[in-house]
Amino acid sequence: MTHSFNPEGISVNRILKTTALAAGLMCGVFATQAQAQTITIKVHHFLNANSVQHTTMLKTWCDNIAKDSANRLQCQIFPSMQLGGTPAQLYDQARDGVADVVWTLPGYTSGRFPRMEVFELPFMMTNAEATSRAAWDYYEKNAKDEFKDTKILAVHVHGPGNIFTSKKQIKTVEDIKGLKLRAPTRLTTKLLTSLGATPVGMPVPAVPDALSKGVIDGAVIPYQVAPSIKIDELTKFTAETDRTQPALYTALFVVPMNKAKYDSLPPELQKVIDKNSGRELSAFLGKTQSDDDIPGKQKIVAAKNTVTVIPPAELEKWIQASSNVDDEWVAEVTKKGLDGKALLADARALIKKYTK
Repeated sequence: MTHSFNPEGISVNRILKTTALAAGLMCGVFATQAQAQTITIKVHHFLNANSVQHTTMLKTWCDNIAKDSANRLQCQIFPSMQLGGTPAQLYDQARDGVADVVWTLPGYTSGRFPRMEVFELPFMMTNAEATSRAAWDYYEKNAKDEFKDTKILAVHVHGPGNIFTSKKQIKTVEDIKGLKLRAPTRLTTKLLTSLGATPVGMPVPAVPDALSKGVIDGAVIPYQVAPSIKIDELTKFTAETDRTQPALYTALFVVPMNKAKYDSLPPELQKVIDKNSGRELSAFLGKTQSDDDIPGKQKIVAAKNTVTVIPPAELEKWIQASSNVDDEWVAEVTKKGLDGKALLADARALIKKYTK
């Protein structure tokens, strides 16, 4: 009988078993490492890296999913359209996977999301937090199929919109007539037309150049955005509505996620995304953006910009002048086979429900 040389007296079978056990343990380690591998979420938006949307709103969401996933989910936020394209293309970038998550306005693609447009009707919004909660509930009930090609994480609105002008102070509805004013959305364009202005549609980043070249006489935007696009330097007058009354206008934002990216996540990480989505995220985003109106207004005032508050009695004239915008929206969506009156009533009821 032939014996293999084994000076330690260890059997060959024992060596083989030990080797197999070690290999199994190593496989387990590699499997655990693979399971715990960091997944990067690419987030894209059109504002600059100093904006509250970048530094607070999107960053807080990213911090929360990192914390809740034990750092398995990490964000890389790309401001100022760094992944290419235009603001109007952001929703499709989320749909197509150019980005994993985007922050954008459905109103940048006019008429594409008619149900959610209801929140951009004149004098709808009370405050951003309440209206954002209402917008989420309304989306869940009435508009999910409009966004079926992405996973919507939040819908929200910004604070009350104001009218900033370079040469003319606005005190009455008559003062608006003939002014060329930037409008962010289709319904804001209709609002300005009903008040006698000439609306000029453009995204926020285009406003400074248009103002400096005299292409427009002013712009409708919230205080929060104003300093970031040099409104404090490029205009002299501000007209804001009495804050006890409904806002002149607001714009609706969405945070869509690429469906394939979400579906590719393991179930426990999908739960992290789900936890950090919905009504509470919507309310947080709306409130945070609206709260940033305060320092924004302070910069406008510091620049010696004259602020005029439109009182309720005068504002009633504005509401009456623009009431046709509601009627036209109802007629338009009804032609598309929707119950426009019911949708408008539902949005108003939800806003009232959440407004304290």
